[in-house]
Amino acid sequence: MELMLIAILAAITWFWMDSLSKRERAILLGRELVARLNLQFLDESVACTNIWFGRNRHGHVQLLRTYAFEVSPDGTERLPCRLILLGNQLSSWHIPPYLQPL
Repeated sequence: MELMLIAILAAITWFWMDSLSKRERAILLGRELVARLNLQFLDESVACTNIWFGRNRHGHVQLLRTYAFEVSPDGTERLPCRLILLGNQLSSWHIPPYLQPL
């Protein structure tokens, strides 16, 4: 019984630490995407909205995490965006169309 409890606690600890590192990776990738598109990265944060399983190109199962964040082209409007990490790699991202400020 004690070994089962230790294994469960170890798994929870691993998941929590892994989630923190992936969140930091998502913030870094979000900043890079936003900088390339000349947008403002609002609140300097991301929120994990979904976790599921996915397969990488080698067929290995990894966690597929979706992160939501907001950007602004001009500082007044907020555009909802998302990026998807498969393991530690950027799988896809979406920033809605917007009018560029003059």
